[in-house]
Amino acid sequence: MTDILASGTVDLVIWQGVATVTFNRPQARNAMTWAMYQQLCEHCQGFMTDPGVRAVVFRGAGGQAFVAGTDIDQFKTFTTGDDGVAYEAQIEACIELLCSLPMPTVALIEGWAVGGGLAIATACDFRLATPGSQLGVPIAKTLGNCLSVANVARLSAAFGPQRVKRMLMLAEMIGADEALSCGYLHQLAEPSDIDAATSALVQRLTTLAPVTQQVSKQALKRLVQHSAPEAEDLIRQAYGSEDFREGVSAFVAKRKPLWKGL
Repeated sequence: MTDILASGTVDLVIWQGVATVTFNRPQARNAMTWAMYQQLCEHCQGFMTDPGVRAVVFRGAGGQAFVAGTDIDQFKTFTTGDDGVAYEAQIEACIELLCSLPMPTVALIEGWAVGGGLAIATACDFRLATPGSQLGVPIAKTLGNCLSVANVARLSAAFGPQRVKRMLMLAEMIGADEALSCGYLHQLAEPSDIDAATSALVQRLTTLAPVTQQVSKQALKRLVQHSAPEAEDLIRQAYGSEDFREGVSAFVAKRKPLWKGL
């Protein structure tokens, strides 16, 4: 593993009942490594049993990105569709753990929230962003892989199905203004103001009834899960394709992929 891949961390600070989780790999726009996903899961497992944590804020280091997806170099070892099934199951377990946190969660987005980063932000209860932020899953242009059906269901519930089609099938990025207008974002704030705006929202959340918040978010979570059928066959088809291997090779080589539909 290269030094860059090894350097990413998911840092945690808890202060006065508010946990701040920072994805810290700014030289790669906070793209997630396997180790970073593991650290995220460990933090979330800790929150599940810590009654002193009343809210959790997730953010990216460096001010340029929340999380710019999963580090693509890690896909070079994938050879079959089963590798994709295992990967999506690993990511889904992490996202499901985040969704299951009993306390309110807030994503502070500065810049890019892409792929796995958008999945993490969507798993949060509220999202604030800076005006120049860009949100999307442009895998139809980059890798030729797919998302788990649970993550598609979460995106559809948060954005609406037609915007998700634009993200997944047209590889479009959704700007902050549109994300605010459709309800995905709670608020826009300038970079100089977004910390204060996030703190104000967290302060408001932590003064309200915790049990009401917990059961309400779990009820909404069950509604989303109810619409998500089993779809391992779709993941196996995408990750087992020649196009996926071409997408990874092209991305690493910084060239345009040649899609064959195979």
